[in-house]
Amino acid sequence: MGFPDQVKIVEVGPRDGLQNEQETIPVEVKVELIDRLTAAGFANIEAAAFVSPKWVPQMATSADVMAAIRRKAGVVYSALTPNMKGFDGALAAGAGEVVIFGSASEAFAQKNINCSITESIDRFRDVAAAARAHGLRLRGSISCAFGCPYQGNVPADAVADVVGRMRDLGCDEIDIADTIGTGTPRHVQQVMARAAAAFPVERLSGHFHDTYGQALTNIYASLEVGIAIFHASVAGLGGCPYAKGATGNVATEDVLYMLHGLGIRTGIDLDTVVDAGQFIMRHLGRKPAGRAGNAIANRRAP
Repeated sequence: MGFPDQVKIVEVGPRDGLQNEQETIPVEVKVELIDRLTAAGFANIEAAAFVSPKWVPQMATSADVMAAIRRKAGVVYSALTPNMKGFDGALAAGAGEVVIFGSASEAFAQKNINCSITESIDRFRDVAAAARAHGLRLRGSISCAFGCPYQGNVPADAVADVVGRMRDLGCDEIDIADTIGTGTPRHVQQVMARAAAAFPVERLSGHFHDTYGQALTNIYASLEVGIAIFHASVAGLGGCPYAKGATGNVATEDVLYMLHGLGIRTGIDLDTVVDAGQFIMRHLGRKPAGRAGNAIANRRAP
């Protein structure tokens, strides 16, 4: 199968990237980051999470952030919603898409949310029904699809099973996530092919962490089997909670540099993304994790 002509990048830095930061980031900084990403041309930005501030304090200001961003017509601003309280918050804040999340690993589900995979999916039925009733997009995210920190190997059939359950909930898009970054290209292709047997390949997305330096090669491998939606985080924001000191999300700048080099359209201006990455990392007091972004920024320096 040839590469797709166009790829959609879901920018997850403002939510998945920033939520692990220990220091509270001011609302105005989050808003400027999202506004810069909107200006760069992203069609989908994961902007908020309506979760308990006790568990994710960084996301406690999500309603304020969503109220202040400069929205652009046609851009979908997504919010993570674990329950109906979260859904109500996302709806009131004007989210265009709500995100529910499950795991392909039974051990991960038990360890992290204290219930089985089946129970976790059942909890989302009301959220899924409410999303349909209010005309919001529903996205499902499946963690540990290529390996689990507790059980190790995760069978491709287990991933396909959760894909089928999320399909039955009415998800418009389903993310296949390499939560601990252990996936390798051949394995990724096998899992994606199995997932595509249960859900339309054009609505599957890859969410790859770069913990073992495999994210770009795994995206390339996914392109080869028809995946055309990928998640990425500006400046590589977001660590991996299961590998101390390791990088987490793949940097958006690196993904864009590779895709544009392959002649694949994204509709996103790389230079504007580099500027956004430099902006947020200046605030955080460290260098961006992505190599392409740093190389471009260094090239511009006098």
